[in-house]
Amino acid sequence: MKVSFPYMGSAIVYKKLFEFLEHEVIMPPKPTQRTMDLGVKYSPEFACIPLKMVMGTYLEVIEKGAKVLVTSGGHGPCRAGFYGDTHRNILKSLGYDDVELIIFDAPQDNWRAFFRNVQKIRNGVPWHKVINRMYTLYRFVQKLDELEKMVQKIRPYEVNKGQTTQVWNQIQEKFDKIKTRKELYKVYEECKQMLLSIPTKKVDEKDRIRVGIVGEIYVVMESSINFGIEEILGNLGVEVERSLYLFEWINDNLVPWILRPKRFKEIIKKGQRYIKILIGGHAVETVGHIIDFKERGFDGIVHLMPFACLPELVTQSLIPKISKEVDIPILSLPIDEQTGKANMLTRIEAFIDLLRNRKRGKTKEVFIDNIQEHVQEERVVMV
Repeated sequence: MKVSFPYMGSAIVYKKLFEFLEHEVIMPPKPTQRTMDLGVKYSPEFACIPLKMVMGTYLEVIEKGAKVLVTSGGHGPCRAGFYGDTHRNILKSLGYDDVELIIFDAPQDNWRAFFRNVQKIRNGVPWHKVINRMYTLYRFVQKLDELEKMVQKIRPYEVNKGQTTQVWNQIQEKFDKIKTRKELYKVYEECKQMLLSIPTKKVDEKDRIRVGIVGEIYVVMESSINFGIEEILGNLGVEVERSLYLFEWINDNLVPWILRPKRFKEIIKKGQRYIKILIGGHAVETVGHIIDFKERGFDGIVHLMPFACLPELVTQSLIPKISKEVDIPILSLPIDEQTGKANMLTRIEAFIDLLRNRKRGKTKEVFIDNIQEHVQEERVVMV
């Protein structure tokens, strides 16, 4: 089968998955303005940016010959649960009746449907090979995420600007060529040394700024949507850590609750202090990670959300209260197809200046009021 998928984060992981299952993989191009324009043209106007961008990606890979599209579903009472069916109906209306869209919902929601989809993409590969290759992929994701976290800690202090990003691109190219678990561990060590060999400058602890990025999974993980915010922050001398990485997402969503990592349960418990009912998406995790980042000594939080994302709107309404109670500045950035990079960059730079002043003791307390209109206005109050 000619298989493709939405582009999100390190897309070589999904490419490797289907290569291990012996499919012909149609690699989606990294989303561009054309991708967005296609998605906006054929999607409902009120839909959030992930639906539109994924729609554009589907149309681009269909142009390249893809016949099977594989994606994940939503979680809880979130509109993302309808996006797969919405995409399917749009494709049908455009005449792509021969394109199959396979939607993977969380296995605990419907185990039978989940394994029916597994059977569809297994492609006749014997089960013992599937299990062995999936374990290799599991470690593949783990090691790639470990290296990405190193990148986010090294980039702020690199001597030669842009070198860390260049090395990270080389690392992804090396990982794309991996075929066995033995190769994986060898390449991982080589790539680790590549990162450790990057010249860095020493920075006193009091001058280090650490920012956590939280929010909806697509805008948090996909740099083409969030304007490469991790690189922007790194170039401003800021260490970054996301609330969502693919390896952790796999452990948190594809593993039965009783076997899930203790840390995931702790994050959920922290989030439930403010959100006590299921509202879908990543709202509870967003709040839980804000509290967790504060407890771990981070200096500020950037909250990313698709404009009009219902779960994250609930989170956004709680942010002033959370910011004040746990004493951490939070910058909330709604994103849609109208968002401008210059506007976002200005706001991020001002936010980082605020964090530096706070850490140097120039302000006693900082409270970010993030309840804002779509014009992207924000009030910053220094107490």
